[in-house]
Amino acid sequence: RAPGTDGATAYALRSRLDRREGDDFLERLHELILWQTREFPAGHPYNNVVAMPDDTALPPIWLLGSSDYSSELAAQVGMGFAFAHHFASHDAVDAMVHYRNRFQPSSWRASPHAILAVAAIAADTDEEAERLACSFDLNRLRRDRGQYLPLPSVEEALAYPYSDSERTSILRNRSRLFVGSPTTVRRKLQPLIDASKPDELMVITAVYDHEARKKSYSLLAEAFGLGADV
Repeated sequence: RAPGTDGATAYALRSRLDRREGDDFLERLHELILWQTREFPAGHPYNNVVAMPDDTALPPIWLLGSSDYSSELAAQVGMGFAFAHHFASHDAVDAMVHYRNRFQPSSWRASPHAILAVAAIAADTDEEAERLACSFDLNRLRRDRGQYLPLPSVEEALAYPYSDSERTSILRNRSRLFVGSPTTVRRKLQPLIDASKPDELMVITAVYDHEARKKSYSLLAEAFGLGADV
């Protein structure tokens, strides 16, 4: 199972046997399915390869996407689907509803199962959550430029000399982030949950301080009635 990027599990299993260019996602997905079913055709390079341990089934295959392409594909082949709202430009509700409406039962799954992945930062107060979110803002700004650096501290983020265009980018990225006290985050997030109707909610909290990150998860768990020990 690999919610990561589309086809992340297949990437972990192999790279191309040749040097062809272009998108080979469907080819890799099909090959991953063959690892599960053990139906490689005669003469296939992996026909005699045995994945160990060989006495247990592979984990369920999921598709993670940020567009309607993966929701459509997951529905057609009858797989579980996770939507990456935290970096998607496509509408989450549209993707999730589309997946459920188009789902075709398969040998893997008799009914659809959808995960909504969101980014959220919770703290005791809205002000403290906004302060913690500065790390996320600068980190996302850098990643959009191809700069994959360690998550910056709040102090580094506050000291960064943002230009007007960078502040505009941050505001745009904030549409994918839920920030505030537990009450504020739930108020902002609940409409998306109600509309998209996920079977599971997956939360990522990208803040610099590890204790603040753990506290954010605990506060969110309590806000949604899951208890402090989650």
